[in-house]
Amino acid sequence: MSSISIYSKLASRLCRFGSGILVLTLLCSMLFAQKPKTNPLAPKAEPPSQGTERMPSGAGAHELSQSDVEAFLDGMMPLQLAREDIAGAVISVVKDGKVLFARGYGYSNVEKRTPVSADSTLFRPGSISKLFNWTSIMQQVELGKLDLDRDVNDYLDFKIPATFPKPITLRDIMTHTPGFEETVQELFVRDASELKPLDQYLKEHLPVRVFPPGTTPAYSNYATSLAGYILQRVSGERFEDYIDNHIFKPLGMGHSTLRQPLPEALKPLMSNGYDVASAPAQTFEFVEATPAGSSSVTATDMARFMLAHLQDGQFEGAQILRADTARLMHSRQFANMPELNGMALGFYEETRNGQRIIGHAGDTQYFHSDLHLIPDAGLGFFISYNSAGKGEARARETVWHAFLDRYFPYESPPVSAAPDAAKDAQLVSGRYIISRRSETTILKVLNVMGESKVFTNSDGTISLEDLKDLNGQPKKLRETGPLMFRAVDNQDRVAFKRDDAGRLVMVTDFPVFVFQRSPWYENSGLNLPLIISALAVLVLTIVLWPVAALIRRHYGHKLSLSPQARRLRIIARLACLLDLIFVIALATFFTMTEKDIGLLSPRFDPVLRIIQIVGWLGIVGTLAVLYSALRSWREPERWWLSKLADTVMAAACVAFVWFVYVWNMLHWSLRY
Repeated sequence: MSSISIYSKLASRLCRFGSGILVLTLLCSMLFAQKPKTNPLAPKAEPPSQGTERMPSGAGAHELSQSDVEAFLDGMMPLQLAREDIAGAVISVVKDGKVLFARGYGYSNVEKRTPVSADSTLFRPGSISKLFNWTSIMQQVELGKLDLDRDVNDYLDFKIPATFPKPITLRDIMTHTPGFEETVQELFVRDASELKPLDQYLKEHLPVRVFPPGTTPAYSNYATSLAGYILQRVSGERFEDYIDNHIFKPLGMGHSTLRQPLPEALKPLMSNGYDVASAPAQTFEFVEATPAGSSSVTATDMARFMLAHLQDGQFEGAQILRADTARLMHSRQFANMPELNGMALGFYEETRNGQRIIGHAGDTQYFHSDLHLIPDAGLGFFISYNSAGKGEARARETVWHAFLDRYFPYESPPVSAAPDAAKDAQLVSGRYIISRRSETTILKVLNVMGESKVFTNSDGTISLEDLKDLNGQPKKLRETGPLMFRAVDNQDRVAFKRDDAGRLVMVTDFPVFVFQRSPWYENSGLNLPLIISALAVLVLTIVLWPVAALIRRHYGHKLSLSPQARRLRIIARLACLLDLIFVIALATFFTMTEKDIGLLSPRFDPVLRIIQIVGWLGIVGTLAVLYSALRSWREPERWWLSKLADTVMAAACVAFVWFVYVWNMLHWSLRY
């Protein structure tokens, strides 16, 4: 769900609909009062337009016509699918109230060579489904049944704890600022029999609030599902029924549904999902958090939805939103910094090539999609792939950016260095943790693997570890204003500010999260070398244990230890072995979720608990390791090299305990 312009790599790992499951594999490597009553549809005052320095665009633009778009995409898509090993894709483009282009490419079923059809092949747009939810919420706001600025607890049959003085509102949820930590358990399930009623899912997986609402964006599938449940309660209709009756049917979206499993009439139309086209097809993905991303749609149906939003809520006589409601929904509601992209109500801004763009992306494990609207140009663009592909490039963004460059050409103004560029570059250099994260659960360890590094170059520019050119080298960004940076050769922008605690925050043009400066004790520059070194020592300890015994046996040298010392030595090494087993087992479990996301379920809690027990035994064994090291230094007859080995082993175990404690790996709660 990212913009290629900023953090394409990291956002693809952490902001995909499946809640960053790819990052899990990295573990292997190791105002309380309510606001005064006002018109619920009145838009908030918007900050100045976020264009910063813009140059006139349009010179050299190709004619945005059906024939030109057809020639352009037909020339690009087949080659891209072949290069990236993607089975199929679909694109629909709307312009000025009509469908300009809609076409499928490749196959929905590789084995049967079934071609993709824009009219009849179902794709899964993942989090783009949220837009159906948000549009429905605004319908209820129109009816006066919902207030965007009212405590959501007033609409629920369970309570969200009052962690902060200000309650969570629907406006907070729709701008991804409710302040929840990340939760992934049962986001997907293995089959339809495991799907739970929406209220049960929400009550069982209520995440901790880690940020005051309305302050820090942290993309939340849970909060979106919560809004869907509120819609269900105030409307009196089951969520899926509501979307059918008030979005799909009025717009004539006859090949769209949020139902799981699919209705019988639609099952034959569903595209297979693939890791890569050359690999076997995967099974249908069941999304537990239905309002967050369970839809299956065709490209032409999505064209109808885009046209409705581009035409102030109406399409072919059907009015799904009033004009003022639609304009409110598309207007900026929250921004980390006024110069960068911000959040509308559900949509987020994607300004590029001098155009204000709003949109949404969506990813399941196998389907990857984008929806973009340029309201001022009356343009909508939907693209979806049924395969992850080789991942050498973010395929959908490559197509969209090429489309923009062809029809809305733009030349970035030159970047001149700010007076304090070198000083500011040093100031902002360091490691940053994404705000969309698990903070209190066992998945906190993902933070150390997902930290982003900002570093200073010799010419006074900065680079971001995950922001790279097509050649794989980090892009250089030069300061253009106080703590505002832009790439020297394109439109990528990054800015820094300080939060209420004085900590630096990195803000990008992808407004659904920010990056916060890592405190020293959570800095991956400390923690990763620490744990890698500790594990290396533990491995050597275990490997050399039998090796040393064989060497002593070969030379006929017995290990002269008292029975107590011998037992202590064995216990210390068993503690090291248990530490290693814990890490390997936990890494193996989460690696398996890469291929089977259904493992992230309470059904597998016993497995995790057993792994944790092994870890606890290893932690307790650290006491024996420390005592053994202390005892060895008290024995004058012990060889100094043996004393040093015992000390290094004790230091490794202490480092292991530190890492496990800091990153919640033995947290008793298995809600994550």
